[in-house]
Amino acid sequence: MDPMTFSIIRHRLFRIVDEAVITLKHVSGSAITNEGHDLMVSLYRADGTLLMGGVGFLHHLTSAAEACKSIIRRFEGDIHEGDIFLLNDPYTAALHTSDIYLVSPIHHEGRLVAWSACFVHVYDIGAVNPGGFAPQAPDIYTEGFSSPGIRLVSGGEMRQDVLDTILNMVRSPEMVTLDLRSMIACNNVARDRMQSLMTKYGAEEVDTACAELVRQSEDLFRARLSELPDGQWQSRQYLDVNGVTARVNLTMTKREDRLIFDFSGSDPQSPYSINCTKWASLGGLFAPLFPLLCYDITWNEGVLRPVEMIAPEGSIVNCTRPAPVSVATVGAIQSVNNAACSTIGKMLGASEKYRDQSTAVWHANHFAIFKFGRNQKGSESIGILTETFAGAGGARSFADGVEIGGEIPNPISRMANVETVEAAFPVRYLFRRRAPDSGGPGEFRGGTGGELALVPHKAPDGGIHYVISGKGARHPMSEGLAGGYPGAPNSYVWIKAPEDGANAPVTAAGGLDAIPGTQERVSWGVYPLMGRDALYVRWNGGGGHGDPIVRDPDAVCRDVAAGLVTAQSAGDIYGVVLNDGAVDETETQAKRKGIRSARLAQEAAE
Repeated sequence: MDPMTFSIIRHRLFRIVDEAVITLKHVSGSAITNEGHDLMVSLYRADGTLLMGGVGFLHHLTSAAEACKSIIRRFEGDIHEGDIFLLNDPYTAALHTSDIYLVSPIHHEGRLVAWSACFVHVYDIGAVNPGGFAPQAPDIYTEGFSSPGIRLVSGGEMRQDVLDTILNMVRSPEMVTLDLRSMIACNNVARDRMQSLMTKYGAEEVDTACAELVRQSEDLFRARLSELPDGQWQSRQYLDVNGVTARVNLTMTKREDRLIFDFSGSDPQSPYSINCTKWASLGGLFAPLFPLLCYDITWNEGVLRPVEMIAPEGSIVNCTRPAPVSVATVGAIQSVNNAACSTIGKMLGASEKYRDQSTAVWHANHFAIFKFGRNQKGSESIGILTETFAGAGGARSFADGVEIGGEIPNPISRMANVETVEAAFPVRYLFRRRAPDSGGPGEFRGGTGGELALVPHKAPDGGIHYVISGKGARHPMSEGLAGGYPGAPNSYVWIKAPEDGANAPVTAAGGLDAIPGTQERVSWGVYPLMGRDALYVRWNGGGGHGDPIVRDPDAVCRDVAAGLVTAQSAGDIYGVVLNDGAVDETETQAKRKGIRSARLAQEAAE
């Protein structure tokens, strides 16, 4: 087709997705959506295949495609203009029950021509634990309302009976209503703009451009793969729940213009809710692939075609019903993210042309802490600590990772302001800052994660409770590359205030050890934050790149001065000796020589 028309249509499709995202954020009243950007909006062709992937959590681009296809199969012959369908069953397409997909058919002159889809993590889904992450759930039946597909809007009119049924099952019906209405508004904008585009250029012309866009993406991606070296690369990720370790194993094989992700050898599905379904694993491996290998290619069905996934049924990455999956997005799915990011980074590092695009694993361990209880206004509140979206950048082959730099699977993630959290919940931050020694050591250091501490403040019930889940705090997960070390693991500490009450309430602190009380490490379950107790959280840094003892000593000195690396780590890990805040070059050379000698001796002994 005419290249100018193709370019105009292509850019209009991008703008449609952007405008729909803006609508979703502006209508939503949930901090997890409009502050943390835990969302996704995308466009699909008439058969449900991915046409234009939008920003947000990229795991959902392929899962929402399966949601569209499932609705097409389920409602064949009964899909009409103005309809909107809801789907959140993980064994059909969704990642977990809290991630509700609303998919909307787009008609032009009475004919189905496309779909729009979006998701948010709804305020509550009625699971055994508030907020949707349910560490106490033994199966899918206790993880809240779920549907394999139901019509929520019919011909432009809300089905109030369906909405009332959903709201009858959740803890905060007002906020869930707002979640759903923000997604309806998002889909309405996408539909209206797509219909305007087709009115101007004609449905056939737009469809021709869409087909060309998919073909172009496939050709470009296959060409890039052909430039990369053939081979196999491996990664192993660990998850810890209540002292039980589960493994996700990945072997990525690159052959000519194809990639095969093989998760054989991963552990069997867990009794805990860290499992994920096959659709979730597929989305999990594409989430880092899109930005790492296709950063300049439109994310659509063409990118999916050269990729194959092998995930054994009954494993932690392809569980069978009724295994619980509510913690999947911060459990097995993120382990799939990390493993794919690591193997892709290794492949890029083996290419002379693309070596500078290699990156160690970014923010590898989301922490999922949902607060719930009565706030200072007397209202019931549920919400996540959005610091989990702040992340930490993995080191590159030429530069340090970005401090608190987000994450690969969500290019627009961010955390809420302290004031936003304190306004919605009866808590006070004692501190929130970059965490020293959290970034993985290397010639190029991984970006630091962060740390925070909370205490109750003006709580009508004396405090609140929180649900904590994820992959634990036992194993480092942000893998390094080329000799780089992993980032530090997460840490969660419940500080129980002295019982005698002799000390005044803490209003500020310089760090964990400055908070009075007995420290108890926690990582899974439901806990109180009451009285003068405190909660401390540290989240992981990014992986390092290259050997730490070849890092520029002056860079280590600057890190120590900035509080990003401690003086002890500078000496023990980087082999840099500091005197009066400056590098002692003679002592540093001797220290590094000693580290090398010790390594060689250990290698000889093994």
